[in-house]
Amino acid sequence: MPAGRDPSYGPPLVLVHGLFDTPRVFDRLERRLAGRRQPLLMPALPLRFGIATIETSAQRLARQIETAFGSREPIDILGFSMGGVIARTWIQLMGGHARTRRFLSLGSPQQGTLVAQPWPRILLAGIADLKLGSPLLRQLNADLTPLRGIDCSSYGTAFDLMVVPGWRGVLPIGPRRMLPVWTHRQLLRHPAALDPLVEALLRA
Repeated sequence: MPAGRDPSYGPPLVLVHGLFDTPRVFDRLERRLAGRRQPLLMPALPLRFGIATIETSAQRLARQIETAFGSREPIDILGFSMGGVIARTWIQLMGGHARTRRFLSLGSPQQGTLVAQPWPRILLAGIADLKLGSPLLRQLNADLTPLRGIDCSSYGTAFDLMVVPGWRGVLPIGPRRMLPVWTHRQLLRHPAALDPLVEALLRA
């Protein structure tokens, strides 16, 4: 067992990055966790600037989770930005709900974002999946049963310029908390956001 790990903090933790990100976007969060959430998986997903569909990325996420933890071990998962919709797609459409204990959505356009509206699906299918009322989001919102057995929570900022309007960046189920930061990036950089995230991730 790694030094500093407390098994009471729960199962393995998976952190899913967003568009234009790499796993390094979680560096500050990882430092704040200080080894207390282990094993920790931060898969590098080839989102291809939004060309890859959300479902394709969710399939890639599924393979990395199974490679790391097998097909049954329970996990907690946090998805940032597009990564939150990728995680949700895996949970709801690919059987991930059967092994997910806790799901945190962070600055994620779970109800779509106006920023995605101009982009044609033929060019950027992954971004088009994030349009308000996209077929994927309608499918996810049509049946929330897979989420009901999971401890779901949403975090965001009302001032987000990537999730517009910011108040739409929440799951349709579970508690929602708007954090006192000004930008999308500060959701993973500012202490006012990191403090409640770490608290939630270390909750038994």
